[in-house]
Amino acid sequence: MGIPRKARLYEVKDGKVERKNPFCPRCGPGVFMADHGNRYACGKCGYTEFKEQPESKKKEE
Repeated sequence: MGIPRKARLYEVKDGKVERKNPFCPRCGPGVFMADHGNRYACGKCGYTEFKEQPESKKKEE
């Protein structure tokens, strides 16, 4: 079997539990946002936050 899905959202560092993904600001604590590479999205309400791109990846105009 493997690691349960909920367990993938947490990490233990220095004896403390840390969340890997942020909570949705609209839905509140307990509703995680999904990591889609360049953005975080809430599956419940659809709220989306785009991640900052490093300067080297931004296209020059």
